[in-house]
Amino acid sequence: MLLRWWWSTVVFFICIHGFRAQQTYVNNKQLDCDNNYTTALGYTCTSTATTTCRSYLTFRSQPPSYNTPSTIASLLHSNPDDIAVLNNLSSNSATIPANTVVVVPIRNCSCSAGGFYQHNASYILGSTDETYFSVANITYEGLTTCQAMIAQNPYNYRSLVVGNNITVPLRCACPTANQTAAGVRYLLTYLITWGDSIDFMAKTFGVSIQSILDANELTESAIVFPFTPILIPLTTEATRFISAATPAPPPSPPVIPVAPSSGGGSSSKWIFVGVGIGVGLLVLVFVTGFLVWFFRKRKIQHKNNLLPSKHSPNNHQIPPESKSWSMSSQGIRFAIESLTVYKYDELRKATGDFSEENRMKGSVYRGIFNGDFAAVKMMKGDVSGEINILQQINHSNIIRLSGFCLHQGNTYLVYEFADNGSLSDWLHSIVKNTKYGSVLGWKQRVQIVHDVADALNYLHNFVTPPYIHKNLKSSNVLLDGQMRAKITNFGLARSVDEDRDGELQLTRHVVGTFGYMPPEYIENGLITPKMDVFALGVLISELLSGKEAATRPPEAVGDEEDKVKDTAEDVADPQQGQLSEMIKEVVGGDNVRDKLTEFMDSKLRGEYPVELAYSVAELASKCVAADLNDRPSVAEVFVTLSKIMSSCFGEAREEGEGSVEGSIISGKSR
Repeated sequence: MLLRWWWSTVVFFICIHGFRAQQTYVNNKQLDCDNNYTTALGYTCTSTATTTCRSYLTFRSQPPSYNTPSTIASLLHSNPDDIAVLNNLSSNSATIPANTVVVVPIRNCSCSAGGFYQHNASYILGSTDETYFSVANITYEGLTTCQAMIAQNPYNYRSLVVGNNITVPLRCACPTANQTAAGVRYLLTYLITWGDSIDFMAKTFGVSIQSILDANELTESAIVFPFTPILIPLTTEATRFISAATPAPPPSPPVIPVAPSSGGGSSSKWIFVGVGIGVGLLVLVFVTGFLVWFFRKRKIQHKNNLLPSKHSPNNHQIPPESKSWSMSSQGIRFAIESLTVYKYDELRKATGDFSEENRMKGSVYRGIFNGDFAAVKMMKGDVSGEINILQQINHSNIIRLSGFCLHQGNTYLVYEFADNGSLSDWLHSIVKNTKYGSVLGWKQRVQIVHDVADALNYLHNFVTPPYIHKNLKSSNVLLDGQMRAKITNFGLARSVDEDRDGELQLTRHVVGTFGYMPPEYIENGLITPKMDVFALGVLISELLSGKEAATRPPEAVGDEEDKVKDTAEDVADPQQGQLSEMIKEVVGGDNVRDKLTEFMDSKLRGEYPVELAYSVAELASKCVAADLNDRPSVAEVFVTLSKIMSSCFGEAREEGEGSVEGSIISGKSR
């Protein structure tokens, strides 16, 4: 009997001290939306804990949308009065400085039907750019996950449309019975950011390091990542967030009641209890030592697979500038292995603190790294798709990505520098380029369109899987110091074999730039390589005429700089003032020479071979055929342009001119 009692006491103390962990830390699994990790779905309800409790969340203010108690409460479905009082704010409309940590009381953290603790909020999609990933990791800053949203919403992640009202399960949790017995009354979901460590969080909230490790099933060698949630066990109600630089005094340890002595029997019992505790602690030390060794070894191996070689000396410290919700986990791993990882201070120094004089266009800045120019572009949202594409391709006519930086939720991509800006600037800008003159010569134009076709031919036919650019336009064609073209901006690019349908892919998110989108894409959302051919035909027409791709109807005018904003609904008359229609009229019917001369850019002053110009115009007309089956492939376009360029530069000139002379003199299209 005594032995049985002794063993039960040992087991009790082992459970209390060694196995009181609350939940498994998400460990960046929230970035991999394609895998349904249990830890990403939520904190698991425990049978020994309460099913509903009060808890706390943290949220960093986001001006101008979510920077008052009222707007934050609306987003998180909480009480604005509670937020204002707890954070010592004057009113529900008080403005909160950017990135300020706001503690948000949640009155009803509950166990859901799926077996996970959560507090439900709701969100209405307001943009075609929003996805489960962006809403979870950008709007809600990691308080939920794309996996949890996909599991609890009826909308397929490929079929989200503006106006969808989606459920947002926010991550909260209730203390276990063991935690409650240890004095824990509340659990706070804290969003980790750059520079945070377990030690910092423990000092900030006045709790022990071990309590945080236990609450999240972390070991001493564990690494935590920015923009992930971690549970902080609190023995008292939360107060407003105060930096660990002036830490609040740690809470008093819980008082353990001691029963009054009732004689020698009681004394003997406490002696046996002491023996039991001592033996239990010895067992605990052995078991804990083994587990620490095992998990440390496993964690080190895991860490070496995922992270750069340089780490902070603090085992719990976040690797500086290493992870961000603006990139998927696969994209981060690949980028870290193959790109230069810059510190934010390096980018600030290179760009003159992102000064206006270094702003090239939109969010793109000129920077100097080790004496060489580079372009630094700030981006929000998931950019891992573009990074993955650019890391798989290597072509002289495609802009090269050299490095990146992650800072405060934004991704900064560092590209090779194109000295002469965009093709759009040369064709349509009213400001003269004093270095090279304001006019592109005929041979330069032929070379540029040949370069673009070469790049597209590479994407369509020499990459596995092949890619469709989907956003080809003159502003996405850059010119280097030798006036050679490089296509850029792969944010909308899509692999041809992404769906099982092969080349025939459909989308409900029709986005693009007015004038460059083919009719099958505008009307039916059909995506094929022929949409790049259509855009190439428009681009050729721009180079011939110097005109913009389309004259937008007045009611649809908007700023297109640095981002795609047009949708099918924006196009009032899909054929009004479009080069794709003009070029067909030029090469069709009678008086072809006169129509072509009138169509050509007046800045060329007639300094071009009419016969070759006709051949180029005819090729552009074929590329913009209304029926995609009537358009040539990019490979065919590239071969034709190669022949034209050879003729243009004097090689095989007789064959080139003779093949087009008869057709254009007759005044009829071939």
